[in-house]
Amino acid sequence: MTNLIELKNVAKSFKSSDGSSRSVLERVDFELAKGEIVALLGQSGSGKSTLLRIMAGLIPVDGGTVSYRGQPLFGPAEGIAMVFQSFALFPWLTVQQNVELGLEARGVAPDERAKRAEAAIELIGLAGFEGALPRELSGGMRQRVGLARALVTEPAVLLMDEAFSALDVLTGERLRNEILELWDGGSMPTQAMLVVSHNIEEAVLMADRVLIFSSNPGRVRAELPISLPRPRHPDSPEVRLLIDEVYSLMTVGAVPAGQAEAPKPHLSDRLPEADVGRMESLLELLVDERFKGRADLPQLAEESELTDEDLLPLADALQRLGLAQLEHGDILITPLGQKYVEGEHEFRREIFGQQLLAHVPIAAFIRHSLEQEAHGELREEPFLKLLQESMDAHEAERVLQVAIEWARYGEVFEYNYHTGMIHLPESGEG
Repeated sequence: MTNLIELKNVAKSFKSSDGSSRSVLERVDFELAKGEIVALLGQSGSGKSTLLRIMAGLIPVDGGTVSYRGQPLFGPAEGIAMVFQSFALFPWLTVQQNVELGLEARGVAPDERAKRAEAAIELIGLAGFEGALPRELSGGMRQRVGLARALVTEPAVLLMDEAFSALDVLTGERLRNEILELWDGGSMPTQAMLVVSHNIEEAVLMADRVLIFSSNPGRVRAELPISLPRPRHPDSPEVRLLIDEVYSLMTVGAVPAGQAEAPKPHLSDRLPEADVGRMESLLELLVDERFKGRADLPQLAEESELTDEDLLPLADALQRLGLAQLEHGDILITPLGQKYVEGEHEFRREIFGQQLLAHVPIAAFIRHSLEQEAHGELREEPFLKLLQESMDAHEAERVLQVAIEWARYGEVFEYNYHTGMIHLPESGEG
């Protein structure tokens, strides 16, 4: 197969608020060949969107090379188009005008613009809505406009950044299936697609290859080729087996029970977005008669009605706290997790606090710092600054808020949302 896009040893860093350099991508090697759909999965903040923008020529690399059709890529290429998660439409322009924008920027004559825009609008199923404004359209129709705007330029490569995630489940499925019908039917001008997603099932149903992206910094750490013909039925045994395999690859950083211990946690670890109440609900579901302490992650997602984007961080958090273990795409409750579920509210809080201090270094560091202060309180800024040495300001704030929420539940420390002060609990005990 002929490679359309090729990345070799690509690296990208951004400046933190204190001026230090923060590595987002490192040693990324990737090839996108003519005739294939590739799906890219990874945690939020792993650099997937940055990688797409590099391929689109929207941002430069700091190291390595990016080529399109064998030539170095410097800036946007005419043969590459991108569809964003947000619809990114101009609200004062009609559907027709929004779709024509890319052609207008390239100097295409008005008559030719109109002809090609009408063809793209019809292709994507919006014929009759050419004069409508974005506010008059549903979310699914607005995303169709975004797709038509990308396809009207007849790109060889289509990059899709969470293109279906802003839609409801049924609308997203319908639009995804229609795109696959166009692709498999040869109606699309596009020769290759790269799809960034949080949805494991979506990736398996769409892609010829699924890539798993690691974090801190981002790089491709696993690849799963998929040879099943499309259309693929989500409930078929072959698809379910592949979904299980992707879950296993997504949790491969987990250390199976009985094996060597995991790498030691670090102050700069990105804590998963995991609500304590949801963690407890997941543990309670895990010990239910249906699972008896061990569950296949895809089945647990179905039973709990959680998306992959919600379930995987919860599972990660439970493992970090020693309440559950991830193993080959399954989650199993630990003996401590079993005691936790059986305990009363105060017992749960005590266990949670102990595990937080033992396994989440930023929480332990804040607690220790507070204990060194005569009044047992400190402003949040020093801890934010510490986190910003290894992540951007937004991510540092998110991580600190997760640590605070967990610590408040475990009575490790408290936080005043009005003053921004972190302080020891009233009793001075954790």
